[in-house]
Amino acid sequence: FLWRLRGPITVRRLLSMGTLGEHRNEVNLEKRGSFFRSFRSDLKETFLPDDPFRHLEHQSGCAAAGSLVKYFVPVLEWAPKYTLAKLQADLLAGITIASLAVPQGISYARLANLHPIVGLYSSFVPPLIYVVFGSSTNLAVGNTAAVSLFLGSVIGSEISPLESPELYKHMFFKAAFFTGIFEATLGIFRLGILVEFFSRSTITGFMGGTAIVVIMQQLKGVLGMRHFTTKTDVVSVLGSIISHREEWRWESAVFGTCLVILLLLCSHMVGTVSKGLNPISISHLKFESKYHGVLLKAVLISGFLALSEGIAVGRSLATMKNEQVDGNKEMIAFGMMNIIGSCFSCYLTTGPFSRSAVNFHAGCKTAMSNVVMSMCIMVVLLFLAPLFKYTPLVALSAIIIVAMIGLIKFEEAHRLLKVDKFDFAICVAAFFGVIFFSMTVGLLASVGLSILRALLYVARPTTCKLGNIKGTEAYCDVEQYPDSVLFPNILILKLGSPIYYASAGYLKERILRWIEEEDAIARKGEVNLQYLILDMSGVTSIDNTGISMLAEIHRYVDRRGIKIALTNPRIEITEKLKSSKNLDLIGEQAVFLSVKEAVEACHFTEYKNELV
Repeated sequence: FLWRLRGPITVRRLLSMGTLGEHRNEVNLEKRGSFFRSFRSDLKETFLPDDPFRHLEHQSGCAAAGSLVKYFVPVLEWAPKYTLAKLQADLLAGITIASLAVPQGISYARLANLHPIVGLYSSFVPPLIYVVFGSSTNLAVGNTAAVSLFLGSVIGSEISPLESPELYKHMFFKAAFFTGIFEATLGIFRLGILVEFFSRSTITGFMGGTAIVVIMQQLKGVLGMRHFTTKTDVVSVLGSIISHREEWRWESAVFGTCLVILLLLCSHMVGTVSKGLNPISISHLKFESKYHGVLLKAVLISGFLALSEGIAVGRSLATMKNEQVDGNKEMIAFGMMNIIGSCFSCYLTTGPFSRSAVNFHAGCKTAMSNVVMSMCIMVVLLFLAPLFKYTPLVALSAIIIVAMIGLIKFEEAHRLLKVDKFDFAICVAAFFGVIFFSMTVGLLASVGLSILRALLYVARPTTCKLGNIKGTEAYCDVEQYPDSVLFPNILILKLGSPIYYASAGYLKERILRWIEEEDAIARKGEVNLQYLILDMSGVTSIDNTGISMLAEIHRYVDRRGIKIALTNPRIEITEKLKSSKNLDLIGEQAVFLSVKEAVEACHFTEYKNELV
């Protein structure tokens, strides 16, 4: 009788399923603990996912205090273990990056319309501070072209570097000071998650667009022009070049490709570079309400820019050495070096890619290479600075152009186009936004698209229909595995994300549409859809709107005579379903540990009804 009823379903199979109702694996529906315990756990996972203080639990008070100090001041951890072999490697790396820091410091200061000496100041004090608080062994501290150009553009829009050079310079120091406070605050309160909105695609597009803008800005030096626009968009730059074409110097243009001709003919030099260490500038850090708008804009955007580049560079280089870099500790280090640096005539610094890459390939072992670089810069400031008076501006322009070409990542953009079209759109938005509008517009447009994408993932979560892979107990997406086995009277759906108010409506409509489609297919085979199984293993959380949505789904299928079952829900989900009495509607017996068990239970119920 059984064989005639179900064909290949054997008596042994039916009997094994018959035992499922009595001896199936139980789903844990018990509460995790009190609300405060759960809240504390969730808070810890949000802000301390790496649990950096876990080793303090088994230490005494004094030992724990010592470990805590070492955490925030990493130099106390590695300095006692420092060896002569490491010093030799760091000495070579430090001298190498110092040879790069001098021309870059002068060039990037000129890019920000600051006196060249300020660029050298910024490579002297901040590296010494980073050695104390920084956690990366590869990062080399200094200014960057992107931040220099951005600050020059923002501050220059309110204060002319020609008409008020001292006020203009002091605004850079103020921006560094308040940016340092901003960075340190983010690090102390473990808010590194905010920097994650500056995705790799955003940084790639932004840096590429900035490189193009910087290269075009250097046409002023290459062509020997004296007047140039303070705007950064390509239209304004090209318009300025054409409108002042009477200032073009063919000597400078030719010397851009031939150093010998430059030395013989170019007459525009850097200017006087006085020797001496950084003058104290703390007395100039006065906040004037007249410029609070431009200062706030400079602090927020340049702060995120500096953090994004510095942390990304540190992490990428650390990966090559199988090391880890704590982003929040880096924020504190960047903040401290900018706060202190601003008191000694330094403007905003971070970990530039070019200098850090040179430091890495030169064989640095610890952050001590920054100390060596700083000492070399000190020698330059004390004894060699006046010699840079006769450095041709076109030479500095050439240095910047060469450095910027390396920031245009054509291969990365092509990879994004092949791998993820939306990521490519984010990259392109940043690139063209910077080129045709401004650095702020390009950055905000790209970040806006990134946030929009995140919202779309929340509001339109991935949901799929599951089928059984032949010969296995696995249930996978039927679109990915079209040969998977489907059951005509059972619909299995996987919900793969949190169920919030933003996604509840979409999920409801999608589930109802699947029910209609599946029921129509089932009726063609002269059977009815009898069971709806929702795989909840991918649902990490649910809110009140999501709970109400599940209740509405249950009422809908119940009116149509369809039974609903849940598989592998997380404890956070079952707690809320029990508290809201919604689990009573579904029934605890309809909650299973796996899709396999739920399907077998459905088959058993069906066979039992048919036998009766």
